Amino acid sequence: MFRPTYPIRTARLTLRPVTLDDLDDVCSWQRRPDVFRWTLSEPRTREESRSSVIAMAGEDALRAEGDCLTLAVATAAEVIGTVELVWRSQADRTAEVGYVFHPDHGGRGLATEAATALLDWGFTEFGLHRIYARCHGRNAASARLMVRLGMRQEARHVESYLFRGEWADQLVFAILAREWATTASSPHDQPDGGTPRPQASRP
Repeated sequence: MFRPTYPIRTARLTLRPVTLDDLDDVCSWQRRPDVFRWTLSEPRTREESRSSVIAMAGEDALRAEGDCLTLAVATAAEVIGTVELVWRSQADRTAEVGYVFHPDHGGRGLATEAATALLDWGFTEFGLHRIYARCHGRNAASARLMVRLGMRQEARHVESYLFRGEWADQLVFAILAREWATTASSPHDQPDGGTPRPQASRP
């Protein structure tokens, strides 16, 4: 079993397992249509969010290939989103990163900061070789986040899946462990005019 040492702290955030106490905060974004604009899911009722929180609360470690590690992203005041790492292949040491954030907290680099901390754990402690991410071909905000994480676009799968009754493109981004290790001080990782890539700190 592989489990981070909780909590994982960054300059402004705390990453930790989801708990049922997070229900109100999770409901505040899971009920919004704009959060699900580019996903196959729909806005959720409070009871549906409760089921979602219970499921995420059990995703606190990677026990076997196929498992998902889901962490609440908390400020001092509230939980503003979640980040997740899905263990796709043990043999290939590969995982997929995902994220959901409350739109009211956009534009301040918080999603980048949280995802960076999770990728850093995946590479430096879990020992992954490759982490990838996917998004709808028109989800520009998600694609920009992947670029800020240092990922390269590896593919555009044209009309590769049905999305709300229409064929949609899917973008695939990825980064290797050796690339992650050499990007900490590169200009590519400083999209805000010189702000260094956020680093996770642990107690």
